[in-house]
Order: sequence, then C-alpha cells, then structure tokens
Amino acid sequence: MEDFMLDYELVFAVISGKVSSAINRRMYRDLRNAGLDITPEQWSVLMFLWQQDGVTQREIADATYKDKPSITRLIDNLERQGLLYRKQDNVDRRTNKIFLTQAGQDLHKSARVVTLGTMQTALNGLNKQEIEQAQYLLKKVFSNIQEPESSKE
Repeated sequence: MEDFMLDYELVFAVISGKVSSAINRRMYRDLRNAGLDITPEQWSVLMFLWQQDGVTQREIADATYKDKPSITRLIDNLERQGLLYRKQDNVDRRTNKIFLTQAGQDLHKSARVVTLGTMQTALNGLNKQEIEQAQYLLKKVFSNIQEPESSKE
C-alpha cells in the first residue's frame, strides 16, 4: 500500500455513519415535507420491493443490511400503514413472502421524486466524473468489507 496521509476526521465520519445519518435526516424531512408518511428505513424496504416484489423477510434483511428484529418491525409498521402484506409461501409454509399492496405500488413514483431530490442536494457541486469516481470508490470499499456468504449465518 502506498504511503499517504489518512484524514482521520473523514474516516471517523464514514465509520460513525455521520454522512449516512445526515442524508437520512434530510431524506426524512424531505419525505415529510412532501406529505409521505414513511421513514428512510421504510423507504429502503419499499425500494427493494419495488425492484423485486414477493420476497422473504430474510432477502429484505440481506438486501438492506438490517437485522431480523429491525426488518420485522419495519414490515409490521409498513403492513399497518397498508403498504405491504405477508403471504405464506406455498412451498415452505414456515416462510412468509412480502408483497406490496396497491397503495405501496402507488407510492413508488412520489417517493422516487423526493429521494432523488435528496440525493441531488447531497451531490450538489459534484460533476459527473466526481460522482462516478465516488460511486466506484464506495463500491470498492464496500466490496472489501463484505462478509463471505458462508459467514453470514
């Protein structure tokens, strides 16, 4: 590894989730201001379902990097809000599949507009090349810290 000076304030901000927390706070405010009654955490679950409906809680937990109790709580709340529902799997009756309701599907467009606006605010002042470089670097860092599939259990 090449010698370089590490910006410890930046490392602390990344490790402590400071950037993520700031974006989540802004997204929460933006969603509320748009009249959408969902949190950024709920949005992450819905986002996965908008891409792939009818999945297990485990698949949602893996995709969103949330633990099982957190996913259960998020799904319970989204179900109470009428945005999704559970249906027992036909093959494995011990497993529930999670599906969007029509209201959950209808929320996609408006939530997308709001969250894209939040991200545009976060990326303000960066040009296309800088954004692509940041995406590349973050993917690489994320890949470096991924746990092998066998150790996730």
